[in-house]
Amino acid sequence: MVGESPKKRGSKIKGPSSLSHSHSQNNNNFMTMLPKEIVPFDLGKDSSTPAPFHFKFDLPHAFRDFLGTREVAEFLSGALAGAMTKAVLAPLETIRTRMVVGIGSKNIAGSFVQVVEQQGWQGLWAGNMINMIRIVPTQAIEFGTFECVKRAMTSVQHNWEHDQCPKLQIGSINLTLSLSWISPVAVAGAAAGVASTLVCHPLEVLKDRLTISPEAYPNLGIAVRNMYRDGGIGAFYAGILPTLAGMLPYSTCYYFMYDTIKRSYCQTRNKKSLNRPEMLLLGALAGFSASTISFPLEVARKRLMVGALQGKCPPNMAAALAEVIRDEGLKGLFRGWGASCLKVMPSSGITWMFYEAWKDILLVDKGHAL
Repeated sequence: MVGESPKKRGSKIKGPSSLSHSHSQNNNNFMTMLPKEIVPFDLGKDSSTPAPFHFKFDLPHAFRDFLGTREVAEFLSGALAGAMTKAVLAPLETIRTRMVVGIGSKNIAGSFVQVVEQQGWQGLWAGNMINMIRIVPTQAIEFGTFECVKRAMTSVQHNWEHDQCPKLQIGSINLTLSLSWISPVAVAGAAAGVASTLVCHPLEVLKDRLTISPEAYPNLGIAVRNMYRDGGIGAFYAGILPTLAGMLPYSTCYYFMYDTIKRSYCQTRNKKSLNRPEMLLLGALAGFSASTISFPLEVARKRLMVGALQGKCPPNMAAALAEVIRDEGLKGLFRGWGASCLKVMPSSGITWMFYEAWKDILLVDKGHAL
């Protein structure tokens, strides 16, 4: 009937309180369907005023976590070890350079006194800044890459052996494909030398230009600008192939010898770690061994560099070695070996001592195992 009230027709109009209750219940059901992380505001409130979206990121905390990782600590240990080694040995490098180019006294003591009298004590560290700029990233990349690749190779070997080595059958011959014959330390040493050379070779080229031609390259900025103008990016990688050829055997032997001697020495003496004098001695021995083994390649590399300056460069490393043997015999391959060892041995020993010391501070003190 037209005049019949809604209540009599069976229809039911909800009052304000029932509407509010139904709306709240629907919102609650909707809220339970959503993860809490993506609900930016309370849907029960007035939706006409949008709530701002908050994204919380604790940058200082994330940065501290990043600095606390093993990899960062190892890179930082290498950088600090390189910087401290150069700072300690800078006076010897200054005196050696003066004697090589024939400036001043012909003996170490006389040259030392002359530098102090003419330039003061700070003269012993002249030119050390460019060495710092070169050696800090070089040592950081070298040591950091060595540690990372050694861990990765060791893990690959362990997983390979644990999952049983794949077998290859050729007719009646069964071959087991094992990785146990590969030394993770040798592979890591080779990778460290290659990585540091590829990244830091331009700094080595700049150092040589600043040292050899100070009139043409009076400072670092002018050297970078002139080299790029004359030869582009390739000018910064001049001599990269012979450098890699000489660095690869040196770096492989250097890290392999230190790690092997250290492990054998600790096993013989029933020790878990070395003290500082032992690190100094074993590092010097590793540098001596690596320098001796790779020195003929270093002589050939120098012959290539000198030949390029004189306009009669041998075509490759093998030709340079053959030229040295033809001109000076086999002993020519070791010309200057003694002076090189006098430079390499203290540098290597001090570097390893500082590196291990910084690892103790940055890794062991933070709960990382060496």
